[in-house]
Amino acid sequence: MAGKVFTVAQQKGGAGKTTLVAHLAIAWMQLGYKVATVDIDPQGSLTRWFEVRSEATGGEPGFTHVQITGWRTQAEVEKLARDHDVVVIDSPPHAQTEARIAVRAASLVIAPVQPSPMDLWAVQPTLDLARQEKRRLFLVLNRVPPRARLADELIAKVRDLVNPPDIELAEAQIGNRTAYAGTLLTGLSVTEAAKRTQAAAEMQTLATEILRHGA
Repeated sequence: MAGKVFTVAQQKGGAGKTTLVAHLAIAWMQLGYKVATVDIDPQGSLTRWFEVRSEATGGEPGFTHVQITGWRTQAEVEKLARDHDVVVIDSPPHAQTEARIAVRAASLVIAPVQPSPMDLWAVQPTLDLARQEKRRLFLVLNRVPPRARLADELIAKVRDLVNPPDIELAEAQIGNRTAYAGTLLTGLSVTEAAKRTQAAAEMQTLATEILRHGA
């Protein structure tokens, strides 16, 4: 049976896409799944983190990683899905063709959305792309600040975008926490280097929820 394929997509840069991919990959690995990550973002941030991780772990990162160009994505993902339980793709922003290929290769598209007006408006192209490719979209509220009136209002607006069954909103929310970026600097994740924190609990909950919805 082929593994689950998730594409993390967001047309707006700076939405926390790569950070989410890295932490989810480790969380799934810790749950006992054989995981592969695919980096098709020209910036190569996920690949750079993987290199740091490989060095930090003595060459045993715990999962497979490939960096490829967009047109090879479909074939590479199909190959990885035959040998892995979970394949997660870090897709590029502002690259319509490559992003479309990445979305098409997925069984579930994960779109991180920060509770800000710009991010709320910018998520629409990703919604449209998922609909065009007939892929389910899973919105994840990312970098959520401590409760504030504006944040609550914007979160309510995100909920308005939900239209089951093709668009759903994760119950788990990812807070605006320095631990997410800080642990990546060492090649690790919050569920490894900050196990007893709220950040680790959030990520573990989200990882489990995504697997449930990706069935």
